[in-house]
Amino acid sequence: MRRSVVAGCGAYLPERVVTNDELATRIDTSDEWISQRTGIRQRHIAADGELTSDLALAAARQALANAGIEGADLDIIVLATATPDNTFPATATKVQADLGNKAGAAFDVQAVCTGFIYALAMADNMLRLGQASTALVIGAEVFSRILDWDDRSTCVLFGDGAGAVVLKAGEGAGTNRDRGVLSTHLHSDGANYKALYVDGGPGSTGTAGFIRMAGREVYKQAVVRMAECVEHALDANGLEHGDVDWLVPHQANLRIIESTGRKLDIPMERVIVTVDRQANTSAATIPLALAEATADKRVREGQLVALTAMGGGFTWGSALIRW
Repeated sequence: MRRSVVAGCGAYLPERVVTNDELATRIDTSDEWISQRTGIRQRHIAADGELTSDLALAAARQALANAGIEGADLDIIVLATATPDNTFPATATKVQADLGNKAGAAFDVQAVCTGFIYALAMADNMLRLGQASTALVIGAEVFSRILDWDDRSTCVLFGDGAGAVVLKAGEGAGTNRDRGVLSTHLHSDGANYKALYVDGGPGSTGTAGFIRMAGREVYKQAVVRMAECVEHALDANGLEHGDVDWLVPHQANLRIIESTGRKLDIPMERVIVTVDRQANTSAATIPLALAEATADKRVREGQLVALTAMGGGFTWGSALIRW
């Protein structure tokens, strides 16, 4: 059976770090208020003129270097983002050009915080079908550009960053012990459209917009949906909670992460957490966490890694990867 094997990971975080204490000088908040409710202590913010494509390119180059391949060798590039450089063309095509890739295809996917899992599913399906042999999957965001910095309920939650993963097609027996992406599972429910959205932006509204969120509803749904879709993935592959070596959840809020782990009976020592240092970087949180956990050798070959996320729409999804 043909599978998508992770060949390399990469990450990029902007140089500027904004702490909770710095935010407290601008709005009515404090480090204690933010950290107790979210687990976030700091976030990275893109520099003036630094675009989503710049972040994505830096993460992509690191992932390619770790995979030992050149940009020209890629068959497809899938970039998950809710903050593209322009309404069109796809930001992925800018990255493609900067990587010197001329023979492949490049496109964007928009599923907000679930975006990376959606993008991973697109790339994985193409590799499984033999439409491609090598793929670059990126999650990149500059959410600082769509934040209302006077709204303390949202502006404290988000940051900027990018993560990337290189996939190569591999052959195996098709068991849950073989390396590669075992399965991906995607869901959405548009009835919750207005629970987490941007009230404008490029497109038919013709207006600038900022993130608006019904925090309690998002929290309630996230804990249920993120755990639920991991359960589906485990069932689909004949696996159990105890088989998961690492849970890599979307990094929205430490309380959501902890609750998701409890629902899955996975202790926090087997959960990758970056939200305290990076905040919520939307589609970038999962690949950023993967890059960190592979660089420090926590995630190793042969281990089972479960990814899960929920985002605006609502969208949610999961993936199981045998590293």
